[in-house]
Amino acid sequence: MRKKKRKRKKKTKQTITRAVTHIRLIEANPGKLEALDQLVAVYLPLCQQYTTLFCEAETSPDKYQETVFKTDLSDRLHRVAIQQAAGIAKSVRTNRANAYQAYLEDVADYAQAKAKAQAEGRMSAFKRREPTWTEWDLPVLRVPVIQANVNVVVLEKSEDSTFDYWLRVSTLDVGNPLRVPVKLASYHKRALEGRTLNASTTLHKRNGVWWLTLSFDEDVPLQTKPDAPTVGVDVGIAHFLTTSTNKAYGSFHGKMARQHKHDREKRRRKAKLRACLEKKGVPKGKLPSTSSETSQRLSRHVKQEINRAVNALVKDHRDARLIYEDLNVASMRFKARVMNSYLYASHLGHIPEQLAWAAAKQGMAAHTVRAAYSSQECPRCHYVDRANRPNQKTFKCLVCGYADQADRKAAQTLAGRWGDRKLAACRSTSEVKALLMTRHEAWKQQNQQRIQDAGPPVQLSFWDPPEMFLESSHE
Repeated sequence: MRKKKRKRKKKTKQTITRAVTHIRLIEANPGKLEALDQLVAVYLPLCQQYTTLFCEAETSPDKYQETVFKTDLSDRLHRVAIQQAAGIAKSVRTNRANAYQAYLEDVADYAQAKAKAQAEGRMSAFKRREPTWTEWDLPVLRVPVIQANVNVVVLEKSEDSTFDYWLRVSTLDVGNPLRVPVKLASYHKRALEGRTLNASTTLHKRNGVWWLTLSFDEDVPLQTKPDAPTVGVDVGIAHFLTTSTNKAYGSFHGKMARQHKHDREKRRRKAKLRACLEKKGVPKGKLPSTSSETSQRLSRHVKQEINRAVNALVKDHRDARLIYEDLNVASMRFKARVMNSYLYASHLGHIPEQLAWAAAKQGMAAHTVRAAYSSQECPRCHYVDRANRPNQKTFKCLVCGYADQADRKAAQTLAGRWGDRKLAACRSTSEVKALLMTRHEAWKQQNQQRIQDAGPPVQLSFWDPPEMFLESSHE
């Protein structure tokens, strides 16, 4: 007798975790804050030791790792330090593995291009540089942070005082926990009204001030219908977001690009001065720092602009299913240093995270697809070539002559990849390219006469000069 297959229950809601940040612990007396400083002075080095251990180990980080290092912390605090280090190391190792895989694919692509140039006898014009790999540095924990759970930090509701909560923290003095008062601002109270707090809390110290972060779970009903239209979203520097519906949101052009150029020149001058003083034997502690407040302020400004762009996109496409690229910024490289500088300053890696978060808050469906060759693939004949992008703004296929605005075309390509199981099954970019070129060959067989009637392709430069980012507007 055949067993009936269980029908999978349709997902009608999704759970998101919201954080309540910027809770300043200013009500505590200096003695209690000093006890926190003594705790983190032992906790942070221990967390650093385990982070280094997990990053250098051949096996994956294990938060249940047996204790290795000796410490004055209690067993519970020791375990919390191991769990925090395992999370940091896992993130670092994942990003490093993705970057190394992208490097290997670049090497294979370079070897293929070089072999093609040799076969065609044009090595004299082949100026492409061979990709190089720079090993990642081990992470260094500089900001005092304790990612705690109820085993070491408990938030207790205040009953008979002017404070809202009491934070009970395990310290170096076993059996004598520290009780820190917590006073919430009005916007904190509004955010937490009717909510049940999670068991996890975060304590961190910045500029000599201790801050507390709380969190709670929220169930958001799904609003996107199964037959909702798909909207592709392309991520870029010229426009942070470009949709397949021909809308663009946010830009790194104009004022932000000029601020970045000014800040970059300032940091380069500081770096030269630092190198000169270092040669003269000036101690490291007295050398000028290459970081600046203007750089940090610009970084915050860029992320705010990204958040505004994402919110505007979500507002305009409430009834749609968003399809965006699974972007790996760590593996992105340009030939020119100035272009790499613009790439990092634009914080493209922040966009997919913010897009996923904004869609989840509104109960919208958002999915990632493989982004490989989405900017180079022709939507008509599936031909893939760098020269299909003669400049940053334009896409023009060398085979069939299809032309469109480059970012809009890329967004349409991403939207078309949703539901493409063969493409989703590809494990590397080389497999993606092989599949696309197979589809191109099938298209050529059906359109052989049209290809013969077309004229020879026109070769143009691939990238616009860096000065384009300093324009006040972008068409």
